[in-house]
Amino acid sequence: MSSFRENDVHYATKALHVGQEPEQWASMAVVPHISLSTTFKQQGPADFKKYEYSRSGNPTRDVLETCLASLDGGKHAVTFSSGLAATTTLTHLLSSGDHIVSMNDLYGGTNRYFRKVVSRMGIETTFVDATDPEEVRKAMRPNTKMVWVETPSNPTLKITDIQAVADIVHETEGAFLVVDNTFLSSYFQRPLELGADVAYYSMTKYMNGHSDVVMGAAVVKCDKLADQIRFLQNAIGPVPSPFDCYLVNRSLKTLKLRMKQHEKNGLVVGKFLESSPHVESVRHPGLASHPQNDLVMKQQYGVSGMISFYLKGNLDTSRKFLQALKVVTLAESLGGYESLAELPYLMTHSSIEEKERVGLGVTETLIRLSVGLEDVQDLVDDLKQALEAAQ
Repeated sequence: MSSFRENDVHYATKALHVGQEPEQWASMAVVPHISLSTTFKQQGPADFKKYEYSRSGNPTRDVLETCLASLDGGKHAVTFSSGLAATTTLTHLLSSGDHIVSMNDLYGGTNRYFRKVVSRMGIETTFVDATDPEEVRKAMRPNTKMVWVETPSNPTLKITDIQAVADIVHETEGAFLVVDNTFLSSYFQRPLELGADVAYYSMTKYMNGHSDVVMGAAVVKCDKLADQIRFLQNAIGPVPSPFDCYLVNRSLKTLKLRMKQHEKNGLVVGKFLESSPHVESVRHPGLASHPQNDLVMKQQYGVSGMISFYLKGNLDTSRKFLQALKVVTLAESLGGYESLAELPYLMTHSSIEEKERVGLGVTETLIRLSVGLEDVQDLVDDLKQALEAAQ
């Protein structure tokens, strides 16, 4: 079996120390402060040291953003009050008359935003199968400004060749590539290394990993692009709270350990599901059965705990299975320490027209599973009994 890319041996050290210097605080605190002040004293009118107003800049947010940038191999990170707030802000880099090329298989909220909100701003979006880079090429126009892909995709875990798509995007002047890296975190994939212009995250998921913070982030290398995004962060105002920044900064300290365990548990669960007589098929990028496993090994440092699988049966079977789970929780979201399962057809992707949903593989029997950090045998036993109960 081929192996993943060799990961950064300094990743955990960066997560623990970059941006965390005790010397930045008068108290020399090892754990960064939570700076709750909304405003900062000025020496004179418009004469201030670094901070003016907390929307424009905050010490706790700075700590988090500095650390995030280092983990993705970026130069700048900008955080937002949610993943969709980050999407909204990045889209504000465009103007009426511009064009977006988007992957067709992606988070339902992103699909809804592009189709039902951005379309009202005079910006057209073309949805394509980005797993075929030539489909991206064919969709590009002179006025294309943003290309948006998810890899692995949500919820069918399709893989896009980031480098190939980046090369195509950069043939069009002024166009930039955003890669939603939520399903892997910066530990298992770093899109900027592969030519992407923006590494995007719903920080709510693996990067925070404790199901207690809603946040988004964009990480970039380009100074000019970072300045534009930061201007919009301040002008639009979708900033995260200092306390939320503190929590995510805390969570990054265990990200490597958590991701490695998510990977181990996910592979065990994936192999179990493949062996079950009640499962039609399994989508797990780390398994040899995944149709793009070679590309996974080429561009990823590992795999997370995300699995999608098709039950044998119908919608009633899916309902019975999800309601029979005892250790795994039926809930939306993913990437937390606890295992979650959901039915995208009725839950996270219900805003997509049914014909399109089914065409993408989001059917009545597709289950999305976020494998958590429980003892893996307990997860296997729970899934086994629920599968049997559903039949």
